Amino acid sequence: MAFETEFHFVLPRGYVDQDGTVHREGVMRLANAADEILPLRDPKVQQNPGYLTIILLTRVITKLGTLPMITTKTIEGLFTLDLAYLQDFYERINSMEMPKYRCICPHCGQEVDVPVNFMEAIG
Repeated sequence: MAFETEFHFVLPRGYVDQDGTVHREGVMRLANAADEILPLRDPKVQQNPGYLTIILLTRVITKLGTLPMITTKTIEGLFTLDLAYLQDFYERINSMEMPKYRCICPHCGQEVDVPVNFMEAIG
């Protein structure tokens, strides 16, 4: 099984370009360290930390409909619902997955994957 680095999404509403075309289907890649660090140097982010999301999404969205490229203006032009969707999608694909252990259920005898959250075990 290959390591997945790109993930397809469908926006709830879609980005409407200057010609009125709606773009809903896209691709987002996993973020790397530079994606999260380099935008911090941007003057717009230094003046308004909320702008970090705009630049970050511009860097990791590799495709949106038939648009030739994704720019900050593209992300700025999204409907609020679509921006929230992409922020959540970014978090889901880039967050650490909890380890799972294959166990035998003592009740039914079936093999099951049991997630282990080491942070809960500390408390």
